[in-house]
Amino acid sequence: MKILVTGAAGFIGYHLSEKLLSLGHTIVGLDSINDYYDVNLKLARLSQLGIENVEDGKLLSGSKHSNQFKFIKLNLEDKEAINNLFQTEQFDSICNLAAQAGVRYSIENPHAYIDSNIVGFINILEACRNFNVKKLVYASSSSVYGLNDKIPFSTDDNVDNPVSLYAATKKSNELMAHTYSHLFGIKTIGLRFFTVYGPWGRPDMAMFLFTDAVFNNKPIKVFNEGNLSRDFTYIDDIVQGVVATLLEEGDANAPLYELYNIGNSQPVKLMDFISEIEKVTNKTVAKNYLPMQPGDVEKTWADTSGLEKSFNYKPSTGIDVGVKRFVDWYKTYYNIQN
Repeated sequence: MKILVTGAAGFIGYHLSEKLLSLGHTIVGLDSINDYYDVNLKLARLSQLGIENVEDGKLLSGSKHSNQFKFIKLNLEDKEAINNLFQTEQFDSICNLAAQAGVRYSIENPHAYIDSNIVGFINILEACRNFNVKKLVYASSSSVYGLNDKIPFSTDDNVDNPVSLYAATKKSNELMAHTYSHLFGIKTIGLRFFTVYGPWGRPDMAMFLFTDAVFNNKPIKVFNEGNLSRDFTYIDDIVQGVVATLLEEGDANAPLYELYNIGNSQPVKLMDFISEIEKVTNKTVAKNYLPMQPGDVEKTWADTSGLEKSFNYKPSTGIDVGVKRFVDWYKTYYNIQN
């Protein structure tokens, strides 16, 4: 298959591209390479995929991926360029992971979220409609559950109470996808990602922030006085689920519009997660206990039964394994010897 992966220089997009390439598919990766976090990390991920120059987007000669991968530096908001890309490439499927991420940043810079997550997403939907793409898998987020107090979070729950603009844009994506499935017969699968971590992860996420603090002898910020739980999900488990939704038929009787939670289904207390990092690094980190941040929630916990039933999704990586793999990667990437 020929698959477009947007956000290919991102954390999940990079790992997904690697996996799809290993399975023999042809991938066009798209990313704007914005500076929301360290651009060098994004470029290093692309280098792993064989792209040395993002401006020409061609594989380095002798790359392990042969001619299977091409990279396009592009903003989703550029409607004309998106349409030209779809017309030229004639994709079989799309996986839209590109978005302006981050709950707290959406309070500071709301327009970035409307541009990328709303305008960008309608451009993808319109291109799917106009160029006969049969399936769109897209990233939603656990943040859509907002102040939901029913645990675990189910896709049957009402999600009309977002507490960040980021969450509101992701809920909007789900509604927009529903409309296009209904009107134009496009198969859309929305995946509500729960806290993803692992090698090549985002520097603004807890795993990266805490590990960085440990090795640089800095205190960490622990919000809500440490009374937080997250459904930490290891990247390999996430990729397994995304690949299944992209490549498999799933339930033959399923509607054109589908929505799933994708997480570990086992929430971990934030303090336990920090303890695991301290154990793996054999270091103790100073902690600054702070109140709850605007836009944050106390607990996330995914009911993944829908994805299990339709696509045989079975996450299997505990934090003991996942944290060690991340720390090992971090030490290699930053050349830390101790």
